[in-house]
Amino acid sequence: MKLQVSFDIPELEKAIEIAKKIKDHCDIIEIGTILIHKYGVKAIEQFVTALEDKIVLADTKIIDRGASITELYAHTGAKWLSVMAGTSNTVIHRVCSEAEKHNMLVMLDMVDAEAPGQSALEAKNLGVDAICFHRAYDAKESLLFLEDLDMVRGNTDLPIFISARINRDNVDKIIETKPQGIIVGASITHAEDPLEEAKFYYNLCKK
Repeated sequence: MKLQVSFDIPELEKAIEIAKKIKDHCDIIEIGTILIHKYGVKAIEQFVTALEDKIVLADTKIIDRGASITELYAHTGAKWLSVMAGTSNTVIHRVCSEAEKHNMLVMLDMVDAEAPGQSALEAKNLGVDAICFHRAYDAKESLLFLEDLDMVRGNTDLPIFISARINRDNVDKIIETKPQGIIVGASITHAEDPLEEAKFYYNLCKK
C-alpha cells in the first residue's frame, strides 16, 4: 500500500521544508490546490527541484481545457495530475491523451462523481491510471462514503487511493478496506512532529 502525503498549506517554503523532512517516509508527494491556486506552476517546479527524484502529484482538479492545462503542467516535472470525475468524458480523455505524450499519469478524483460506479467503469478506457476515492474536505467527518467503495471497486481494476481526512483514529478502518494507497494531509503536515507522523502512517502502509 502506498502513502501519498497531501500538502494543502498556503506557505510554499514551509511546505517544501516539511516535504524534505518526510520524503523518505512516503511514496507520493501531492501539491494541493491551495498551493497551486496561490503559486501556480511555480509551486510544482519548486517541489520537484527540492525533492529531486521523488514522485510528485499536482492536484490540478481539471474540469475543462483538458489538453491545454495538462500540457502546461507537463513541463513542471510532476509525474501525476488529477482530473475530476464530474466533468465530461471528453475532457478526461483529452487530459489522459496529453498526459501520455509527456509520460505523465492521471488520477481521477471521484469527489464530484454523480455515478461513482459508472465513472469507475469508464475510467480505464478513457486512459485513467488510478482513482482517488474522495470525500470532500468540507463535508462532515464520516466514513459513510466508504459504503460506495465496493461499487467503485467492482467496476474497475485500477488502483484506488482513499482520501478522507485520515487520522490516527480512523486510519485502521480505512486500511481494512485494502486500498492501493491512502492520502494523508493535515494529520502529517500540521503535526507538531511531521516526520514522526509520516513514519507512523508509512509503516502502517508497509505492513
